[in-house]
Amino acid sequence: MTHESTSLSAHLHDIRMRIEEHARGYGLDFYDVIFEVLGFDEINMVAAYGGFPNRYPHWRFGMEYERLAKGYTYGLSKIYEMVVNNDPSYAYLLESNADVDQKLVMAHVFGHVDFFKNNFMFRHTNRKMMDQMANHATRVRRYQDKLGVDEVEAFVDACLSLENLVDYQSPYVKRRVERDGDEQERQIAKGFKTEREYMEEYINPPEYLREQQRRLDAAEEARVQRFPEHPERDVLLFLVENAPLKSWQHDVLSIVREEAYYFAPQGQTKIMNEGWAVLWHSRIMTEKALLPEEIIDYADHHSGTLATQPGQINPYKLGVELWRDIEDRWNKGRFGKEYDECDSFRARREWDRKLGLGRQKIFEVRKHCNDVTFIDEFLTPEFCVEQKLFTFGYNEKHQRWEVVEREFRKVKEKLLHLLTNFGQPSIVVENGNFENKGELLLAHKHDGVDLKLDYARDTLKNLQLLWGRPVNLVTRVEGRGVLFRYDGREHSEKRVDL
Repeated sequence: MTHESTSLSAHLHDIRMRIEEHARGYGLDFYDVIFEVLGFDEINMVAAYGGFPNRYPHWRFGMEYERLAKGYTYGLSKIYEMVVNNDPSYAYLLESNADVDQKLVMAHVFGHVDFFKNNFMFRHTNRKMMDQMANHATRVRRYQDKLGVDEVEAFVDACLSLENLVDYQSPYVKRRVERDGDEQERQIAKGFKTEREYMEEYINPPEYLREQQRRLDAAEEARVQRFPEHPERDVLLFLVENAPLKSWQHDVLSIVREEAYYFAPQGQTKIMNEGWAVLWHSRIMTEKALLPEEIIDYADHHSGTLATQPGQINPYKLGVELWRDIEDRWNKGRFGKEYDECDSFRARREWDRKLGLGRQKIFEVRKHCNDVTFIDEFLTPEFCVEQKLFTFGYNEKHQRWEVVEREFRKVKEKLLHLLTNFGQPSIVVENGNFENKGELLLAHKHDGVDLKLDYARDTLKNLQLLWGRPVNLVTRVEGRGVLFRYDGREHSEKRVDL
């Protein structure tokens, strides 16, 4: 709270205190929030850096600033709210906004910070990332001063092109097996167990034990020689640990990887998080904070947030409607074995056990789900019909986009596919010494969608820059196995059996 007197005017400070009181009254639990009031140019600069006032210098931040500035200048877009997952959290208000907008933004921010604090996906994130980002910026600038901007920026470009090659589930799933000292010792073949010592040489003859020992030794040797021992989903971690990088390159790659993991939960909970913030800003505004003369402006801006374009997913709209549906279902008891087995449309429509469990349920879901589990568990056929959800595709014959499918199962599968791994291809490191030549072999876990080959070739080129040796990628193209290779000079490909 100590920053409030310098960041907000007395008028905005009073508004903030009332909105915070309302938010806590609804049961929201959040870190302290430091609000800063910025002009449109300042807020565009901060937004270009992902909400952090101080990040390492790179041309992509300048490009993002130009995009945001032009959007504001020509009335194409306007930033209403921006909040950073930190403790304390930082949020930014646009100084030209009217009071009704400031109220809406504050209420929305408190919803986000409650989600940051309580959702399990954010538990591993650095809650002092504001300071860490500044530290990253200092280190990268130091390298630029020493080595030159062009060399460092070119390497940052290569790292950023690979920032999605991380294992998004690794903070929550232990994949690597830690071996203790006893497991490192040679395994001894013991043969079949016998209770009579005089039968030992008949049940486990020496030649049998020698063969068993040979197999154990061969399996252990093969395990040790596999590099990595198991396919590695975190490609950046494999490069950090094994690529022949200079110390500054190692540091820069580690920075990019750390920031990728910090931002990952926001992408994995986009629908839930935005829907949760909309749910609470709408309740705080309509039930507590809205003045009669502000109703029209609020309705205009709120409806703009929930507007949808044909064939596109609006995470604000989908999220808030699903939260409301969950709360309504648990208030009325529309869940469980009895409800699921009811085959009467009229009975299901009129079903109301008046349980009043909705508020408790949505707070429980807010804590334990991400977008994939949120959609997988709570999307229902009735919700799909009510919200007019469908899949679409391009009709080559008619040269236009058309509705392809309205069936609930297929709509749900398509939505889950878009959300799993952010809809990005799953790539793993299969071998760091491919064909015993020190080459890198990666594998694409094909899920029915072919890679974009121009993207794949660019990725191989940047991987080769970090690995220093030829890089290979095996995948399927039109149902047939293909091995792509880049040796530092040219690309090549050949058919392989998969």
